[in-house]
Amino acid sequence: MLKLKNVSKFYYNKGVIASGFTKVSAQFDTSEFVVITGESGSGKSTLLNVISGLDSYEEGEMYINGEETSHYGESDFEEYRKKYVSNIFQNFNLVNSYTVYQNVELVLLMNGYKKKDIKNKILNLIDKVGLINYKNTKVSKLSGGQKQRVAIARALAKETPIIVCDEPTANLDSKSSREIIKILKEISKDKLLIMVTHDYPSVENVATRVIKMHDGKIVSDKKNNDVDTDRRVEIVDNSNKEIGLFNMIRLGVRNTFNIASKFILLFIVFLFITASLLTEYGALRKSEYESSKLGYNWYFNDTTDTRIVIKKNDGSSISREDFNNINKVSNIERIVEHDILLDEYVWFETDYEKVSEGIFINGLIRDISTFSGKLDYGRMPEADDEVIILVNTYEYYFTERLEDAIKYTYYLNGDKGSIAIKIVGVKYIEEELFFGNDNVIYGDNSLLDKYMTIINKQNSTVKININGNNYDSYNVSGDYFNIAVSDKVSKGNAIISEDINYTCKNFNCKNQNMTINVNNINYVDSLGFKISNTYNDKNVKNLLGINKDNVNYGSIFINKEDYDNLFNKDSYQASVFATKVDFVSDLALELEELGYHTLEMRKTFSNEGMDATKLLKIVKLVVTVILIVTLFFISYFVIKLILKSRNVYFSTLRILGATASHTKRILDIELFINSSLAYITYILFVLLIKNDIINISFIKSVVEYLNIIDYLLMYVILIMMSYLISSRFSSQIFKKSAMKSYREEV
Repeated sequence: MLKLKNVSKFYYNKGVIASGFTKVSAQFDTSEFVVITGESGSGKSTLLNVISGLDSYEEGEMYINGEETSHYGESDFEEYRKKYVSNIFQNFNLVNSYTVYQNVELVLLMNGYKKKDIKNKILNLIDKVGLINYKNTKVSKLSGGQKQRVAIARALAKETPIIVCDEPTANLDSKSSREIIKILKEISKDKLLIMVTHDYPSVENVATRVIKMHDGKIVSDKKNNDVDTDRRVEIVDNSNKEIGLFNMIRLGVRNTFNIASKFILLFIVFLFITASLLTEYGALRKSEYESSKLGYNWYFNDTTDTRIVIKKNDGSSISREDFNNINKVSNIERIVEHDILLDEYVWFETDYEKVSEGIFINGLIRDISTFSGKLDYGRMPEADDEVIILVNTYEYYFTERLEDAIKYTYYLNGDKGSIAIKIVGVKYIEEELFFGNDNVIYGDNSLLDKYMTIINKQNSTVKININGNNYDSYNVSGDYFNIAVSDKVSKGNAIISEDINYTCKNFNCKNQNMTINVNNINYVDSLGFKISNTYNDKNVKNLLGINKDNVNYGSIFINKEDYDNLFNKDSYQASVFATKVDFVSDLALELEELGYHTLEMRKTFSNEGMDATKLLKIVKLVVTVILIVTLFFISYFVIKLILKSRNVYFSTLRILGATASHTKRILDIELFINSSLAYITYILFVLLIKNDIINISFIKSVVEYLNIIDYLLMYVILIMMSYLISSRFSSQIFKKSAMKSYREEV
């Protein structure tokens, strides 16, 4: 079966050539129990390794079933070991973190057997070596004799015709040694068993042949007992059986979790890599986004990046039904129906006659329902004219003289005939809220409706037609032809100032017809009136219910309902706010499908920030590459230290019949599982932060700028890193022969 002809093995170390053995010739047959003895350094273990295919030879020829092996490379010897040889080692070479069953199963999985087909075979082998009661016991808890029995069961599982044993009883007590020798004798009846030992007396009665070596040469080779050399054994050909993907996955998963400390350390390393990649990339995306907003916008004041301005494609108003349909769209945080309020500054001022200094507050007006947080002073509004304010801490009157500031009534633009408010609550904020403006006034819907009618009028071109002549209304309180409201005026009628009687014949406009024409970007409308009377300082109180000192002469007073018909129409423009900036583009597309023209606020800035954004993209790419390379080498160094304890395991797999490439695939799967679990854990952690279950503001502030593509990209990079780490590690431990790698680690 096996023949050596003038075979020599040499070692090269730093230019020095040493001989393992020289010119060895021998022939071995089935059913032999061959014992190789000799003092230490005689070459017997080296000879055994060459016979096993664990080491190559430099001279002569080794034949297996008549086939020459001198041309074999490492892959050929892997096939040779897989098909012909099983090993039993002095140090057992078991996987201590596996059970007895799993150690025997391992060799069968490595040789391509399916898990479901081998259970009975494994149990029979374990029973054969007397360990059936220990089948689920981890090997690390067994005695030395029990471990060697597991090694024998594993060797038998391969069903190879050759079994080689290197000092299998060296670490055992005399009783265990006798039991192991007895089992080996039984095995040798139908296999070629070659055993290296120092303890010849213990095998003298069972060996069929004894070879003695000295100084790298065979000095004697004699038969010890009769052997049936004509007996032939069927060789189970495992050379074409591959381990298979499912077996590699099974072993990869098992190896991931079988040593808790190793798993935890690898998990922490990959969690660190994941957190570093996503957090740093998120910070760069945030910087890139912030730089894109370095420009300015002259038209809009509220430039919130989640805001989308909408108008109907046909130019019509947005009805209540329309708003109800918009509300059904996902990822909407809120809808501002009269979004002109978002961009219009307001100015409220006290009465100069009562407050000589004229306290004022300017800012933006908002719906009270959008206020969040707690007030620093006062209470929430209870009446229509009550408001709360969000004010910067540097506002003198609302910090140093708050008691004075809140006891007065404030009038829109200082006009006592316009909107009046009272401040009942204050919340302070230190950072700047809006460009050039730091205050927000929160009121109820009644206040907002009043203000909207004024805003609509201010944004319209208004012309008054009396007796066929047009006069411009500049919508400024105190100017001629300004439109005002009085409940004393009946619908369809108007009361005008005596000061504009000049527009009529004989300076008398009473009972004359008047038309108010309104034109703005949203609509054109007109309404006809009959001038029912004219007012002056003598009759203004009686006609309009207004004190003569508070009236702005030159104004035209109409009924509230008529005023609303002209200026308080349905919304023509609204703003929709997305729950996240990531959803803005998709939300805009959905709104366009509903028939709206959309404008994403984040796209309305000037190009001042474009150069900075381009530069930052380059920086982002460079920093990301540097980060990935740095993380790779740091993580490789750490993972290499963690996996170094596994080198014996990987070498053992190769000895048992696995190829270097298959062993690497198992490591790939193990690192893939570790990295994926770390990634999933970090993503769950991010979700907890985003949902305010865990409060880590820094991470929340950067990951919100990442989208699904970014997360997928970072995952691909992480998996590639784990693969490269596996490849680099494998190239170090698999570039040598299986035995050399094993020797260096044991």
